Amino acid sequence: MSRVTARRRTLRISPTGVVTRPDTLAVEEPLEIRTGGQSLTVTMRTPGADIDLVHGFLYAEGIIDSAEDIVTARYCAGTDENGQNTYNVLDVQLRRPVPITPRPFLTNSSCGLCGKTALDEVRTRLRYPIAAGTPRLDVDTLAKLPTELRARQQVFDATGGLHGAGLFTAAGEALAVREDIGRHNAVDKLIGWALRENRLPASDLVLMVSGRASFELVQKAAAAGIPILGAVSAPSSLAVDLAAESGLTLVGFLRGESMNVYCGEDRLAL
Repeated sequence: MSRVTARRRTLRISPTGVVTRPDTLAVEEPLEIRTGGQSLTVTMRTPGADIDLVHGFLYAEGIIDSAEDIVTARYCAGTDENGQNTYNVLDVQLRRPVPITPRPFLTNSSCGLCGKTALDEVRTRLRYPIAAGTPRLDVDTLAKLPTELRARQQVFDATGGLHGAGLFTAAGEALAVREDIGRHNAVDKLIGWALRENRLPASDLVLMVSGRASFELVQKAAAAGIPILGAVSAPSSLAVDLAAESGLTLVGFLRGESMNVYCGEDRLAL
């Protein structure tokens, strides 16, 4: 299986001098997703939990509705210059084949859709209504989630170069944490895990992400029925619009004991 870290030579310059030393970096490699042998898309990701990644991606895009919709998922033969399998092509066989045209997906921030078109498109994909006011989450518990997430980011400890995403209970218990060089991939891996564990809709869980809250992350949370999304950094304007329309609680700038609540404050116990 592909490695998640790699070593590269670096020239370290600091006030104490200049030294040459190896540095540990996060691996970034393409994953081609195929359905029935037909190329669907390519995403740049950190190897690991690829099966979850594909499940989460196909689910968020509305191509599958359950884990049972994928009959098989297997790596295709592909070798590097040393004759080793690259594990960079994953082909899934769908239970109900659907006509699929390779295309840039809505989750790509460069897709060119305007705000209203994007919101309308997402609205048609939402499977689960998100109930107002539940679950109730204590703000002290919410404030601790970035630290809980960070403590479980093992590859980030080695590289400093990966996004993290975690699913937590309302009591602050970590159920699953995934890392990836792409923030959307980390969330897809989590949603794929939840789908395969029969945990969707995740109407009692909290999604915590290590970076900003983009439109695509709110879209994925809403598709999975996740009612609360917390982020260490800022949301975008479209992310706030979608969260408000979908009934999500969206919290940004979760740092220490402070945070910004952009919508859905009725779920928070102050």
